[in-house]
Amino acid sequence: MDPITLEVMKNSLIGISEEMGVTLKRASYSPNIKERNDFSCAIFDIDCRMVSQAEHLPVHLGSMIFSVKQALEDFGIDNIEEGDQIILNDPYKGGTHLPDITLISPIYYKGNIVAFSANRAHHADVGGISPGSMSGNATEIIQEGLRIPPVKLYERGTPNDGILKLILANTRTPKERAGDLRAQVAANLIAGRRFIELINKYGLDTVIEYIEELMNYSERRTRLEIEEIPDGQYEFSDYMEGDGIEDRVFKIHVNVTVKGKDMKFDFSETDKQAKGPINAVLPVTISAAYYVLRCITDPTIPPNSGHYRPLKINAPKGTLVNPDFPAPVAGGNVETSQRIVDVLLGALAKAVPERVIAACNGSMTNIAMGGIHPETNEGFAYYETLGGGFGARYNKDGIDGIHCHMTNTQNTPIEALEEKFPIRIERYALRENTGGLGKYRGGCGIERRIKLLANEMKVSILAERHVLSPYGLKGGMEGTCGESYILRKGKKIKLRSKDAKTMKKGDTWVIGSPGAGGYGDPKERNRELITKDLKSGLLIKIC
Repeated sequence: MDPITLEVMKNSLIGISEEMGVTLKRASYSPNIKERNDFSCAIFDIDCRMVSQAEHLPVHLGSMIFSVKQALEDFGIDNIEEGDQIILNDPYKGGTHLPDITLISPIYYKGNIVAFSANRAHHADVGGISPGSMSGNATEIIQEGLRIPPVKLYERGTPNDGILKLILANTRTPKERAGDLRAQVAANLIAGRRFIELINKYGLDTVIEYIEELMNYSERRTRLEIEEIPDGQYEFSDYMEGDGIEDRVFKIHVNVTVKGKDMKFDFSETDKQAKGPINAVLPVTISAAYYVLRCITDPTIPPNSGHYRPLKINAPKGTLVNPDFPAPVAGGNVETSQRIVDVLLGALAKAVPERVIAACNGSMTNIAMGGIHPETNEGFAYYETLGGGFGARYNKDGIDGIHCHMTNTQNTPIEALEEKFPIRIERYALRENTGGLGKYRGGCGIERRIKLLANEMKVSILAERHVLSPYGLKGGMEGTCGESYILRKGKKIKLRSKDAKTMKKGDTWVIGSPGAGGYGDPKERNRELITKDLKSGLLIKIC
């Protein structure tokens, strides 16, 4: 293989995925997709192997392959025609949680399927018992929203109006959903166009040949990285602080085995599935495992299916990391995925401490709200995740107020929120003194205060680390827990980490995301760094 052509092909394929993302972002309607970039795009070959991905959301990218496999299993490759767009969101049929809707489209060349384009976007509402479709107290998936098995949203390029009407009838925001779905269709179409241009330039056989070599190349590099990790078994446990139904902790345990150029993650000692919505379906668990593998090896390795061949995963059925139907799963994708990462990194810190950071904030801090807009008399639904502290590293501080690990979204500008929804953002700032102290301190969390201008609004939070703090490493201290409460006429109405309330006009909802853990003994911290923190206001006390 010509190494220059291999590099050009790699970047060309990644470029297609990135252009898909640009198209989706520009054409979408909702702030959650247009502003926060809560979506992911990738290309797959006819064997359902991931060929390329853009650097979007880790929780989407490792799991999207299951959606493509399920679509092919349900339809059969001979029944997927040019111009088809297959839609699905069912977590038990290749999805992750119901707000994440995936669209898959075949790429045809001279009458044959040569690849698939796929994208996944988080829709702000797909029905269910609470606005935003992220209820913290659901007890079965039926309560979480509309389940869509693999069906054709478009057939031979023509919209399936019956399917579209069914979807839009089950959301509080049908106009927004329709716009976002059209944007997803456009993203797949641009991918098909660019992939055919690549074939026309190099030839079909050459493109397929180099795709295969890219996967083999990624595998070789990954195995060499794993070989540098000391052989052995490394265990770690961490906990979810309740499921919204039962007030108890749920254990996630992993046994990591490193042997030569192979690695295995075994979750056999993890607790059974929960009654509440913190169950992570297998694709989510695998996504978290893939992400950690990428973190502790080399992030410059081309991200494709070959990269993950050296990793084996055992996640027993009926557990928190591979539940049985009809367990609710909304929080598994956004919260349990984060804890799986914490557990894996905690185990690997014993093997390669300089490649592992202290615990990040450990929560996507999902907030959702909805009601009737007083100016339009139409329903509205708003969903967002808040950033928090990023864990300290062996040689530098963590990062303040950032999305970490399995989420990679951006901040929604205050102006976009206030323009679209009947709310006012009274405060949006870093939470001082929330990063864990250490030789290198953890990042600080975020505080957001939302005042309601409408008469009434239902709000819900699905979060973690309000009780159990993010851990530090090598003597570093824990990060500060998050919190949430409603201010009503001077009184605090406290919310649990998984809760739902009704706000009244004039109420203010206060959400504080967790800080992150520190790394190393705080007594060894450089005095200049302490002075800098004190001047910034982020540190208001020393040990």
